[in-house]
Amino acid sequence: MTDLLRIDGLTKRYPGVVANDGVSFAVRTGGIHALLGENGAGKSTLVKVIYGLVKPDAGTMKLDGASYAPSDPKAARAAGVAMVFQHFSLFEALSVAENVGLGMEDPPRMRDLSRRIREVSETYGLPLDPSARVGDLSAGERQRVEIVRCLLQDPRLLIMDEPTSVLTPQEVAILFETLRKLAGEGTSILYISHKLEEIRVLCDAATILRGGRVVGECDPRETSAAELAERMVGTKLAAPKVRTHKAGDVVLEVAGLSLPAPGQFGTALKNVGLRLRAGEVLGVGGVAGNGQDELLSALAGERLAPVGSILLEGKDISRSGPARRRRAGLLTGPEERLGHAAVPNMSLTRNAALTGAQRKGMLRRGFVDWARAKGFADEVIAAFDVRTPGPEAAARSLSGGNLQKFVIGREVLQNPKVLVVNQPTWGVDAAAAAAIRQALVDLAAGGAGVLIISQDLDELLEVSDRFAALNEGRLSDPVPTADLTLERIGLMLGGAHGMEAAHV
Repeated sequence: MTDLLRIDGLTKRYPGVVANDGVSFAVRTGGIHALLGENGAGKSTLVKVIYGLVKPDAGTMKLDGASYAPSDPKAARAAGVAMVFQHFSLFEALSVAENVGLGMEDPPRMRDLSRRIREVSETYGLPLDPSARVGDLSAGERQRVEIVRCLLQDPRLLIMDEPTSVLTPQEVAILFETLRKLAGEGTSILYISHKLEEIRVLCDAATILRGGRVVGECDPRETSAAELAERMVGTKLAAPKVRTHKAGDVVLEVAGLSLPAPGQFGTALKNVGLRLRAGEVLGVGGVAGNGQDELLSALAGERLAPVGSILLEGKDISRSGPARRRRAGLLTGPEERLGHAAVPNMSLTRNAALTGAQRKGMLRRGFVDWARAKGFADEVIAAFDVRTPGPEAAARSLSGGNLQKFVIGREVLQNPKVLVVNQPTWGVDAAAAAAIRQALVDLAAGGAGVLIISQDLDELLEVSDRFAALNEGRLSDPVPTADLTLERIGLMLGGAHGMEAAHV
């Protein structure tokens, strides 16, 4: 099999860091090639070079035997290179079809484009309404827009950066069938994912980066997930140490919470109830688009529910906004880290002040004490091993995993009474995920109540004391994770709400 893409000695330096250091590898024609490495290993910089977003300082690339040095993404697309980004590059005020059209050099008439989007999305099992406004779509639906937009380009090389992070298992299976079909027809795929079992199932080759350098290549089908993880980080990984602790009093009680859908394509919350105790980790599972974002918004106070009650340590906070809830000790971490949890162009210091100003004593007579804010940012960076040049770096300059460690650490170090997080390890590497999970377990062991909303069932079963399923805006009664079987989880995720015991 011939090589479609060959990279030799590629180097890219930034102030204070060498992102890529003499990287060399090849992607075969029709191959599905994994690019592995922990957050900050240089994967994002490398694919940005391939896609024409970044110019390398040294090294060469060849595409199908010819010299390849795209000056911008337009040139990369013209050469047959397409990319699905980890962070969405969509305009929320525009429709699906309008967003897809913006990514095309010569888009057809909107009617014809809408028809083509329907055909492609239905063929690949990723249904989309071309007329839907992107701002009304769930994270999973937005990811579908990105994927379909690339598939419409008929690429020779398709770069995929964490494409399954917000897809259901069924959508993942269909996507994999699609990728295998594309590969069989000669399309090469460069695949980035921190889900190592996905890599082992899908990919036929892997290049492993560490510290910007290639440290190995392998056939992932013949390598265990544990070995892949250890080669990525250079050391053995330990599972989170779940400390034995007894749950205390109820710190958060939600009863009869109902909230209309935020838009035509959102999900309404329907009679949600739960009790969370001090020292407990409660896991809430569900596939994308079943009300996860809406539940976090309701608990954070970003949207006030017209029906139902929320009690924090017995005090009614149902009508309180986010600031008052934070002062009282209810902190949250949303799924979308870049744009919701953090302001992209602001420094880490300023992002630390956005949620920590009140609880960390940064306010003096109405003004922010920026020295204290910087000190808090430094504290988060050190405690959570955030790889960054310093607290004045912009949030958007961090890799996904490092930004996630920062936003989770920012909330954990404010000593909340209750912490609610949505998708806490989305798109982060094995080492960063282990660190985040350990921090959440330790927070609960220290007496806080922790509610984790996640699509990663393995994660929830690993760290949660009890598990509840969210389906179409309804929350099942929680059950101890020790009593769960995969069959029972499947029933709960499918909406068998009446089968479980009453709230405990």
